[in-house]
Amino acid sequence: MAFQIVRDVCTACGDCEPLCPTKSITPFKGVYKIDAETCTECEGESDMPQCVDACMEDDCIVPA
Repeated sequence: MAFQIVRDVCTACGDCEPLCPTKSITPFKGVYKIDAETCTECEGESDMPQCVDACMEDDCIVPA
């Protein structure tokens, strides 16, 4: 499974992008998106998905 960013909640702060170990987070139409093909939910990298931990907006990054 992967995560996705809710466009209406994303503030385009960019805090999540540099933390992604698989480089799955990229700018997209003024906000950010997560590539579901490469997102691993940080398994093997961290106890918690780094993007979720870094995001300051509730319910912005959710399971796809």
